[in-house]
Amino acid sequence: MASQEISQSTTDNVIVHIGIGAFHRAHQAWYLHRLNLKGDSHWSLAIGNIRADMQPVLQALASQDGVYTLETVTPEGERDYETIRSIKRVIPWDANLDSLVAAAAEPRCKIISFTVTEGGYYLDDHHRLDRTSPDLAADLAGARTTIYGTIAAILAQRMEQQAGPVTLLNCDNLRGNGERFRAGLLEFLQATAQVELHDWARTHTTSPNTMVDRITPRSNDELKVRVKQATGFDDQSPVMGERFIQWVIEDDFCAGRPAWETVGAELVSSVLPYEEAKIRILNASHSCIAWAGTLIGLDYIHQGTIDPAIRKMAFDYVTDDVIPCLTPSPLDLAAYRDVVLSRFSNPYIQDTNQRVAADGFSKIPGFILPTIKECLERGAQPHSTALLPALFFVFLQRWHAGTLPYVYQDGTMDVDAAHAIFTSPDPLAAFCADRMWGSLAGQPALLALISTGVTQVEAWLAAQNKS
Repeated sequence: MASQEISQSTTDNVIVHIGIGAFHRAHQAWYLHRLNLKGDSHWSLAIGNIRADMQPVLQALASQDGVYTLETVTPEGERDYETIRSIKRVIPWDANLDSLVAAAAEPRCKIISFTVTEGGYYLDDHHRLDRTSPDLAADLAGARTTIYGTIAAILAQRMEQQAGPVTLLNCDNLRGNGERFRAGLLEFLQATAQVELHDWARTHTTSPNTMVDRITPRSNDELKVRVKQATGFDDQSPVMGERFIQWVIEDDFCAGRPAWETVGAELVSSVLPYEEAKIRILNASHSCIAWAGTLIGLDYIHQGTIDPAIRKMAFDYVTDDVIPCLTPSPLDLAAYRDVVLSRFSNPYIQDTNQRVAADGFSKIPGFILPTIKECLERGAQPHSTALLPALFFVFLQRWHAGTLPYVYQDGTMDVDAAHAIFTSPDPLAAFCADRMWGSLAGQPALLALISTGVTQVEAWLAAQNKS
């Protein structure tokens, strides 16, 4: 594994990024690359992973000295290719993450950023750690299998070595992502009786909130062929994404930061209105289209988006319920809705329903539940929103029966508990009593609302089968 090391960068400051999936390489790594192209070479990237499942990507990037190709495509099919060179070090994976911890504990590391998916934070409706998770329980016992155990080990080494303050930069689609991660980390340090480290982390780290946006499907062999034809580079780790990109960052860095604002990022005092619009309008609608498209046999997001019935579900959800919840807003929410649906219609992205439909047990509480709660609190009946969890319920029915057209992946789903929902006397009541609903779990109002939604979904599917 020593061959995965790339020669150390001569830049002054390093960002260590944890999570080497396609999104990071199409988003944050791209911003730093653009900054480097402007002549600002004060920052570089080192990348590593917590889990062993990305070994092929690590090895491919290491063999290419961290260089890879980004393909972007417009809704009209215009493709561009850019060679990304911001990664200067690929950190080899080892079971105890010693190499990753050592790299992030170096004094030159001023920012530790991470993308571990929404489900990778193990937080309940009250921003508390969900200690029923086996991975989290392992870390509470001393392992390094989650972001908390990993960051705790890094900070402990930084404290011991007097490596100085560091910013912990969350780049996942999680509401209040910096605040929530920070709350989870401090709770983790308290739960593991690391009192001195807890106090050190409070005074030597910051955790800005961020909003990230670029549709980035999983890479495939067809992408490699297109890259080879367009560039002549036999790239073993290319990524592709839509042309659209956005990054809104709370300007709260304790050890310096790159001048991202010079390459299009937005540095703001509060991310809240941007992230609420993005999470509720884009992310929730994305899931709606993926679940609905899967149920009628579609493979890709763009196919569902141009289906009149599915598009209407997403449009009505935003128009009827989300926009009233988020008004007033500094954004034109109706225009944002239309831009999102236009982006989803891009047939060249080839974003699969399988990718977007994943992790429903974390997407319900993160993307959908807030709108339901706020509507009910003001006496409104969010019937358009209720269709989304109703779609997920019918989707899960098929998963339970083994009739989904693909393998469903969900990092926070308790498989036995999920199957138990559908072997219970009243599956819908069991679904509505699941902990993903937070304080609404088991409430008659929720059950009535989702029951109506399921009836509508089943009627729609029946009509589809007749046509």
